[in-house]
Amino acid sequence: MKSDPRSSIFIRCCYGYAVSGMAVLVIGAILPSIIKEAGISFLAAGGLLSVMAIGNLSSSFIFPVMVPLMGKKRSIILVTLFVPSSLLVLSLLPPLPVMYAVILLYGFTRGCITILNNAAVNDIYGDTATGKLNILHCSFAIGAFLAPLLTAMMMKLGFGWRVTLYMIVVLTIISAISYGTMNYDLINEAQKAIEKRKNSLNSTASGNKGFLRSFAFYCIAFILFFYLGVENCINGWFVTYLQNTGVMSAEFATTLVSLTWLVIMGGRLICAAMSKKIHRSTILLINSIGSAVCFFILIKVNSLPLVTASLLGLGFFLSGIYPTCIANAGPLIQGSTFGMSLLTAISAMGGIITPQIVGGVADRVGIVAAISILVFNVAFVIILSAVNFKVWHQKKAV
Repeated sequence: MKSDPRSSIFIRCCYGYAVSGMAVLVIGAILPSIIKEAGISFLAAGGLLSVMAIGNLSSSFIFPVMVPLMGKKRSIILVTLFVPSSLLVLSLLPPLPVMYAVILLYGFTRGCITILNNAAVNDIYGDTATGKLNILHCSFAIGAFLAPLLTAMMMKLGFGWRVTLYMIVVLTIISAISYGTMNYDLINEAQKAIEKRKNSLNSTASGNKGFLRSFAFYCIAFILFFYLGVENCINGWFVTYLQNTGVMSAEFATTLVSLTWLVIMGGRLICAAMSKKIHRSTILLINSIGSAVCFFILIKVNSLPLVTASLLGLGFFLSGIYPTCIANAGPLIQGSTFGMSLLTAISAMGGIITPQIVGGVADRVGIVAAISILVFNVAFVIILSAVNFKVWHQKKAV
């Protein structure tokens, strides 16, 4: 039986995305050690998280320009080699400006890999891509789950944080080789076929800008703005936060953040199943309220079981907010590339600004108190989700 040539591309994309998940989450896992050994402030550490988010956002504008100039294969090989080199430089704890530069490249590469993976799988599988894309995104979550767990294991065995970093360097080099030997001819052929179909249909969806006058569009965009602020702080700050509460050991804190990603994976699958029976705006409101309750418990209690349960609950309820918002925005932007870019840009700003604010306040009052700032993000997510719920149900009633 002849094997499907698309399978090799899909497996390589899944591996690359899993390694990308590990590379992203390991930064948050080792951040307490970097703060301690490099002697940097919480504000400076928050700057690292914000710079990584800026790099991720910049890939949306730079990578599409690189591909026509250099070709898809050369572009992805170049950017994937930024990750191991960035991690090696970071392990040396260079001056802060150098750290910012390598983390910027680090975030840029993450964004490029996301663009390539989603586009490649979407193009080669066409109308049957939905299931494959879900598996692809689960592979990122698996990597995100493994990175903090691996860090905790190395700490328990008495190894330093650099050992974990070097292990991921090896995995990222393998990922670069994997992308470099991928069948790009098949991807390019699929892309050309899609372009032909688009041209034959004379699609004007990409030029639609009616969403710019839509209140519902901006409502969803700012839900994502405040949500991504919370998500990036969980990824970057929560190992540091949980260690500083004094409720748990450093190893348990790192493992708990890792387990949260397993819950996130399960939460997304449950939300996908619920969306067939419940309107997206209703799911969004339920998730917003549930995440607020869990977050309030998390910052108010000092009991290890309650902190553990509330963080896992927070991961579960937050997990469905991003994909549900994207689905909710679909009918508004009607396939507009500009619309999706604007939605991504507005939401990304929240992920850039919030970790920096938390870091700055942490220098004055400590990271435990500073995390309470996220109450504002959570409150605005609830308010805007309630408004979104009202808008969509008014449309249904008309």
